[in-house]
Amino acid sequence: MSPITLCYHDLVTGDNPDASGFPTPSAATYKLDPVLFDEHVRAISSVMTGPARGDVRLTFDDGGSSSCVIADILEKHGFHGQFFIPTDYIGKTAFVSTGQILDLRRRGHIIGSHSCSHRGRMSSTASGVLMREWSVSAAILSEVLGERVTSASVPSGYYSERVAETAASAGIRLLFTLEPTTSVKTVQGCLVAGRYTIRQWHSAEYVASIASGAQAPRLTQQILWSVKKALKTVPFYTEFRKMYFETRKVRAG
Repeated sequence: MSPITLCYHDLVTGDNPDASGFPTPSAATYKLDPVLFDEHVRAISSVMTGPARGDVRLTFDDGGSSSCVIADILEKHGFHGQFFIPTDYIGKTAFVSTGQILDLRRRGHIIGSHSCSHRGRMSSTASGVLMREWSVSAAILSEVLGERVTSASVPSGYYSERVAETAASAGIRLLFTLEPTTSVKTVQGCLVAGRYTIRQWHSAEYVASIASGAQAPRLTQQILWSVKKALKTVPFYTEFRKMYFETRKVRAG
């Protein structure tokens, strides 16, 4: 079976959702409680033995300050992760420092780019700006680590082949999208792979079913992704989505 890649973001406690990563209501839906995340990793480990064994990659976007806590939990269960860092935020409140990035790498985790700015729709961004987002971020991380950084993930799921082409030109050799698939394609020497996104309401059982290769939850994510992809072409979709999550936050408060 092709590798199944799961996309996580940050860990936070319920009373402080802005402690790690981006402080927006929509970003908060991708942040898990540490206890729940531990249950997830334990459940994933349980399906990686026996007839349901699969090859599972665990990735983490946004470079939040909880990254080293994530690493602690992963290592407890015998895993290493791939952490994608938006370099404009290194050292800022709620994000990783250069020292933490070095610590993650020394512990065996992989470090990759999550662009410089994490802003805008990359799929509709000018090629020159895209090149800077990939090349500068990879150069910054390579300098921090003392080794070449060749992996990256696309922020917010706004992928197009041009995004991959500029990433390839910037030296990226493995690029993760948010499309829920195990299919891999090659764009100018860069492997482009999909991921299954995990959010705060997903149970350990749900995550384990995806990790084991079960068809039903993966197909559901694919259908929802196709609908969301269509909606992203509608004008003002981003603004509507922001308003929706702001409203949910007010009601929850």
